[in-house]
Amino acid sequence: MKFTEVTVHTASEGSELVADVLWRYTNYGVAINDVADVLALQRDNIYWDYMDDSLKAPSETLVKAFIPLEDTEKALSGIRADLEELRSACGGEFPLGTLETGKRVVEGDEWLEIWKTHFRPLHIGEKVVVCPEWIKYEARPEERVIKLDSNMAFGTGEHETTAMCLKLLQKYITTSSVCADIGCGSGILGIAAVKLGAAEAYLSDIDEVAVKSALHNCKINGVADKTRVIKGDLLEKSDVKCDIMLANITAEILCRLAPSVPATLKKGGALILSGIITSRLNAVISAFTAVGLTLEERLNEGEWHALSFRL
Repeated sequence: MKFTEVTVHTASEGSELVADVLWRYTNYGVAINDVADVLALQRDNIYWDYMDDSLKAPSETLVKAFIPLEDTEKALSGIRADLEELRSACGGEFPLGTLETGKRVVEGDEWLEIWKTHFRPLHIGEKVVVCPEWIKYEARPEERVIKLDSNMAFGTGEHETTAMCLKLLQKYITTSSVCADIGCGSGILGIAAVKLGAAEAYLSDIDEVAVKSALHNCKINGVADKTRVIKGDLLEKSDVKCDIMLANITAEILCRLAPSVPATLKKGGALILSGIITSRLNAVISAFTAVGLTLEERLNEGEWHALSFRL
């Protein structure tokens, strides 16, 4: 099957926001080709065997979506409109690059091979290692390996927001923890919680592709018996009570979810948030302190921020 590969030229800092736009128009995959990731491969010899010898660092970050040929023109029109809306929302305060778009026809599986070329095992915090399913990795006794299937290019741990969530999670997790991953994507945060010792984890997303990906990744990680994957809004299910809640989504959505959090998070529970750019940081802090949560810790990498609160 042939697809149109739609490419958006952006900056490293804006790549996840652009990827979110592209996911609105495809169920067949989004890939981020980031110069920062390639340079990391080139300077870290321990991972050199996992990098294609012909790979060269791009001059800018490219975000690619794969769209059926018959849907291309309609999707391109929507993508360009949404990118302009994104630029306007960021107000020049956040690096987005040119947002130039291009297209070419590719074979259906070509993008998977491109994505594999850039992926390496990632060490996050003291214990977590995120590893592609096709790479053999010998874990140290203290490490917890999270395997991700090669056919989903989101929620891999490579982005700063996911990595910061995983770092904070390692500080709060206990063997009795019940965790909730809101907007779970690939399921990486909920899976990590169980791998780190949580008693159980609820994973939810409104996107059908994300739900299927999370279910599959829970299975290949051997945690299906301790996870429950839900299509929909977990915060609407009043019967779920958790000790740790994680949400790595945009600041605007976080602010809208804030009033619903106290009903699901246990008293004394921890809330870990990310996906927050600098210009939206104060708004997120205000939204959650207004509903009774206390800010405990902040992390930041570049323009991205992660926060932890207590109820």
